[in-house]
Amino acid sequence: MTATTPLPASFGWTEELARLRDRPDTLRLVFQPIVDVARGVVAGYEALARFTAADGSPSAATPDRWFAAADAAGIGARAEAMVVERCLRLRHELPPNCFLTVNVSPHLLTDPALADLLLGAGDLTPLVLEFTEHQDVADLRPLLDLRDRLRDRGALVALDDAGSGYSGLQQLTAVRPQLIKLDRALVAGADTDDVKLALAQLLGEFGGRIDAWLLAEGVETWAEMEAFARLGVPLAQGYLLGRPAEPWAVLDPEIGERLRRSALRGRLVEHVASLVEPAERVAEGATPLGAGSAVRVDRFGHPTGLLLAHRRDGDPAGHREAPVSLRVPASTAVAEVAQRVVTRPEASRFDPVVVVDDVGAVTGLVRVESLLSRLAETQPRA
Repeated sequence: MTATTPLPASFGWTEELARLRDRPDTLRLVFQPIVDVARGVVAGYEALARFTAADGSPSAATPDRWFAAADAAGIGARAEAMVVERCLRLRHELPPNCFLTVNVSPHLLTDPALADLLLGAGDLTPLVLEFTEHQDVADLRPLLDLRDRLRDRGALVALDDAGSGYSGLQQLTAVRPQLIKLDRALVAGADTDDVKLALAQLLGEFGGRIDAWLLAEGVETWAEMEAFARLGVPLAQGYLLGRPAEPWAVLDPEIGERLRRSALRGRLVEHVASLVEPAERVAEGATPLGAGSAVRVDRFGHPTGLLLAHRRDGDPAGHREAPVSLRVPASTAVAEVAQRVVTRPEASRFDPVVVVDDVGAVTGLVRVESLLSRLAETQPRA
């Protein structure tokens, strides 16, 4: 259900908020894993609020509407404090070497209901306060002063939805978070969108300058995950890796192993292994299921042709057949592959390079644009 779904005619916020005040079980928490990509293990959890109806079923209103209604009724800080208080109780039960993020609205954090609760909680390690709001804060000085006091007690700060709305570069420079959560709109489909990846890389480099880690939020496909692994993004979160659940969900071992392999390929910057993108493998006589470029293969998985998606205006939908003009092992140096690319015939010079394993089976494709970008990155700057 989205935030714009109409609520039932019988739904009344006055009664619902009164029930939240009188019946704490109206609110419960679930926890979504945040994963260390390089190690393939859970590094932390995000606490997420869930609300129930009077009969115990899920509420017809989404959590963001509950908090917005509480804020409009003047009890927003108290509603968020209910979540923070439960997280404070749970922080000592976390698995070793894990942190716990909890959402707070910057314009409410300085309210005594929240501020006094946090300041009186002693050592706040390993709590991460996640600023989740798109609303500007007129005067940042009280907020930043409180941030410093909470940091002195061990709390860290995360900024949600980086790259959009409230969480633009101006807010990043002012808040100086230790964790930058990439906006979901910039994560979805990033594997096929170089602009999104370029912005993620920019935010990652910025984060490195202020000693912050980048987190890709809302990862739902392996293609997206591997694109961010190639960029060296250290943390990821999303349905692909784990859904919100009761504490404390562990990572599927197969997912962890695949993450470690992806991160290792990403570190091999001198080899095309770090640039390989997944490609659909299509049997002889079949047609691609997806819209991207694919590789036609024989029964052994060996490449027999390319299926290149039509991308120019006026081209028909679908793919065109092309021969495989260059195939290389993943361990081949980027510079060597680039040299071989430019010697190909003009008609196939910008076709993707097919990457194969040690028995010649297809493992993926490398785009010529990726080769050129990597070469540019590795050249010394004047």
